[in-house]
This record gives sequence, structure tokens and C-alpha cells, in this order.
Amino acid sequence: MRHSWVDCDEVMALAYDFPIPGYRNDTVNTMRLWSAKSSRDFDLRFFNEGNYIGSVESKMKTENISKVLYPADHMAEGKQLRLRQEYFLASATVQDIFYRFAKKHDDLSQLPDKVAIQLNDTHPVLAIPELMRILVDEKRLNWEDAWRITTQTFAYTNHTILQEALETWPVPMLQRLLPRHLQLIFEINARFMAEVAARFPDDAARLQRMSLIDEFGEKRVRMAHLAIVASHSVNGVSALHSDILKTDLFKDFYELWPERFNNKTNGITQRRWLKHCNPWLSDLISEAIGDGWTRNLDELRKLTPLAEDSAFRTRWMEIKRRNKQRLAEHIYKRNCIQVSPDSMFDCQTKRIHEYKRQLLNIMQVIAQYNRLKEYPGLGLPPRTVLFSGKAAPSYASAKLIIKLINGVANVVNNDPATNQQLKVAFLANYSVSLAELIFPAADLSEQISTAGTEASGTGNMKYALNGALTIGTLDGANIEIMEEVGRDNIFIFGLDAAGAAKVRSEGYRPQDYYYRLPQLKQVLDQISSGMFSPGDQGLFHPLVDQLLNSDYYLLLADFDAYLDAQAEVDRLYMNPDQWARKSILNTAGMGKFSSDRTIAEYADDIWGIEPQQITRQGVYHW
Repeated sequence: MRHSWVDCDEVMALAYDFPIPGYRNDTVNTMRLWSAKSSRDFDLRFFNEGNYIGSVESKMKTENISKVLYPADHMAEGKQLRLRQEYFLASATVQDIFYRFAKKHDDLSQLPDKVAIQLNDTHPVLAIPELMRILVDEKRLNWEDAWRITTQTFAYTNHTILQEALETWPVPMLQRLLPRHLQLIFEINARFMAEVAARFPDDAARLQRMSLIDEFGEKRVRMAHLAIVASHSVNGVSALHSDILKTDLFKDFYELWPERFNNKTNGITQRRWLKHCNPWLSDLISEAIGDGWTRNLDELRKLTPLAEDSAFRTRWMEIKRRNKQRLAEHIYKRNCIQVSPDSMFDCQTKRIHEYKRQLLNIMQVIAQYNRLKEYPGLGLPPRTVLFSGKAAPSYASAKLIIKLINGVANVVNNDPATNQQLKVAFLANYSVSLAELIFPAADLSEQISTAGTEASGTGNMKYALNGALTIGTLDGANIEIMEEVGRDNIFIFGLDAAGAAKVRSEGYRPQDYYYRLPQLKQVLDQISSGMFSPGDQGLFHPLVDQLLNSDYYLLLADFDAYLDAQAEVDRLYMNPDQWARKSILNTAGMGKFSSDRTIAEYADDIWGIEPQQITRQGVYHW
């Protein structure tokens, strides 16, 4: 049965096309963004009745759809706005695809040959029922043909294994806002459940796990499950992450459709994250090995023998110091903190989240501060510890971690006994522009997420590309970076993914570490005592209580190993020549992590498209 919508809110999607030029290839693509506009600016009926707010309320409600990025979703209003946003963007894009397709083609069966829709995590998954709605209700296709077109068109990239980020939507909310789409989702689920039951008879538990509808408590639609069912390809973004999808998170789906699952390790563009943001180093590299690396990052391997050249190492580190001086000036201007470019720049810049463990980092800083206070003559290299990143609006723990970082900075930076050896700064308003200052200046890259939680990471790649050494866990793309740059040129510590799972399964008791490790106990007691929150002694109690009572991300279990790895960092940094050598080898080993390679793999393995070369006379296939 086909349906049409009645009594709807009409929203106009206004397209904005941004030109995206290729790198010296006479090609300009466009990125289309959408803005929500009201179908009418003013309701005269409300105005004539004296309801002046009501006369413009519809316009305000409509245009808010695209005015607020990532609304706080801990309240119903925020959740509903986010759902409206996701549907608006998905619908505008899918309708635009049909508009463009119809200009050149009449046969809808050709849609998968001309269009590929890559779902970037679960946020755009409403595009699936939207495509089905158009095919069934507007184009009048039967279900089987519409579903074949849909599954051949969509592919799904998963970016996280965290349950909190695997989006689900309450059935009642979808019923109110998108009733036809909910009908389509129920129909998809009914047919899918029949397929699973035929393949795995008498396995009710499997049906419950795989259903698109979570039946426990308030019924919710599992958007990741919908994405898998409607896509011909499902991929993770690092080798470890993709393996976890197959063996744990989506194991049931992998057993049903193993051919759908694959890996596409993330990449970054060297044109932005080396050539543009670090011109001094880029010029040195091009002078030494040519500029072929700008198009083929594997060319950086030619730097490997130069790591043994003392003159080249000297020039390399001179450039690093110039970049550090530039960042130091920015820090002084924005934070009024004087840092030395001759200190080690130890950087952690990323979204603030408990699994990324900025809290572990600042705990290590406090331990370092305590050692400097206890042993004034301790021969540690001066260190500047830099944090930057943003937290979700309603993420209270993340906001508290930012507060703690700044509280520690206030104590450490104003203590004359230690502030020549240790400085801490939180750089506000993290952005691409700020990142372009930080990556070239970094000596040490903090990639310390709990093993098995970070899908890939790309900051780890940007830092290493600019010659920073990584201290990190065996998580995400850290593993592949280690394989490329060499185990001796990276600082690996802590539990691996299997070890972390084992610790949890065996009954993890974080308080055991608290009582067994004196340095850890001292740090947590100082945080809890109010040492870093003058005037509000209990401010950080929630952080400490969470660590001692649950510590899901295993900060206490990894704390001692992290300190040992940081001590190894200090020892190496005291040998500038060896540090420079390893810095060069890190850059030399980053060829695999170009986005050129990543996109080529998507094109070859998922989209089935070939490169085209553009000439001034026209287009021809390679």
C-alpha cells in the first residue's frame, strides 16, 4: 500500500555549493550544504489576531533546524531537534539525488550504477527509509525492486563501538515526526527477521539481538542495525576496529553476511596537514627527496636514510623549534602563559571524552609535579603539556575534566619551584586553524585511549606526519602506525584490547590499584582534597568517585605503565640526536595514512568506480 503525507510542516532546503578544488589537476568538485528555510516568513492570520509571536513562530521553528549544531540531547526538545536535523539533511540530499539522476536517466534500476551513498556513521541513516519512501510511494516501484536498488546504493562506515554513540531513536518520537518512515522501518524489520529465522531456526535470542527494534524498555529503533541491513558494504576505519565489528559488536550480522564486512583504515591529506600547515618542513622534505610526496605519500620513505645524516637532523630540529616558537607566541597571546620552545611540547588535542583519557594525562602531570616538588634536582627535561578539544554540551564529566586541567595548570604554572620544568595549558576553541599551529610544533603525541575504544584516530596520523613521536596504547590506528614507523620509534604502553576485556570480565577492582600504587593514591587524594579547586573542595569528587568505584576505561589499571612510558620519553628526549632520528623516521613511515589511499580503496572496493582524468578538452577514462 502506498501513502502520501498530509497536515505536514513544510520546510524548504536551500542549497549552498562550495567549490572544492583538486590539487593541481584542473578539477573542481562541489560540496553541497543545506540550510532550512520556512515556506512563508509571516502568518498574517496570527498577526491579525494579535499573536505577534505566533505570526513568526513557524519561521523560527523551521530555520532552527539548521542553526544549531549538535543540540544538547539530554532533554526531549534537544532530541527532537536532532531528529528533525537528521531527517532534513537526509531528505534534502536524497531528493536532490533523484533530481540530478532524472536529468540524464529514465530507468531507476540504473540508480546504483550512477549513485553511491556512503553512510558516515548512524546520523544519516534516515536516508534509507527516505529512499524507500520515494521509490515505493512516489516512483511506484514494488517493494522487491525498491529494496534491491536501496541495498545496492547504500554502504555503511561505522566510526565507533561505543554504545552511547550507536544511535537509537524512540519509536513514539518517530511515530510523531516521521510516521511513514517508521512504517517502512517496521516492514524492513519484519522481512529481515523472517530471513534470520530461516537461516538460524529456533534462536529467539539471536532474533532479539539483531532486530532493528530494541524491545527492552521503551521501544527504540537501532539505526546501526538498519544501516547494516540496508547496505551492501559495512566497514570499520582501522584494522583493529574492523575486527571488533566482526568478532564482537556486529558478530551476529557478520555470521549472516561475512562478505559485506571489510576494513578501510582512515587517512589524512598531506596537502593540508604537512604542505600547508608546515611549510618550513615541507620545503626541507621537497628539497631532499622532491615533491612527489604531495601526490604519493609513500615517497616519504626516501627520508629514511636521511635520518642517519647529522646535518639533516640538525636542520629538521631547527624547523621544529621555529614551529614551537610560533606556537609559544600564540599561547602567550591567548593564555598569558610563557612557555619555552626549548621544552618538550607534549600535546593531546581531540574531543574531550572519558575513553580518550585526558584525565589519565592530567593525572600523570600531577604525578610529574609531585616528583619535581619532592626531588628539586631531578634531571627531567622541561616539558610543556598542551591540551585542546571540545566537549559535548551536556557531557558533565568531560566539562569537569576541562575544569581540572585548568585547575592543575593554575597550580603548576604559578609554583616557582617547578614552573621552569613543567607548564600546562588548555588551548580554548580548538579548530582547524589552531590545529595547524599545534601539529607542526608537537614533540610528543598523546594517543592514550583505552584499547578497544578508539575506532581509528586521525590526529595520531597528523602528529606523526609532522615528526611527533607517539605515546599510546595498542588501539585504533596506533597499531598500524607502529607497524609502519617501527616498534622502536613509538612509545607503547598498557593493556591491549584483549587484555582490557579480560580485566573487566575477571571483576576489575580499581581500588586495588589505588591502595597498591603510592603515586596514584597521592594524585587522587590531591584531586579529591580540593588542591586544584580552591574554594570548592568537593568540585572534583565525582571524577575521583567514578574512578574508584567503576573506572570503566581502566585509567587506574594503565596508570603505572603510563608513568613508565613517560619516563622512557624523558630519557630519549635527553638525547636530542636520537630524538631527531626517530622524529624523521616517524614522518618517513606515514605513507600508508594518506586519504588518497583511503578514498582509492573506497572507490575500488565499495563504489566500483574508476578514476577519470580531466583535460581542457574533456574527460577520458584512465
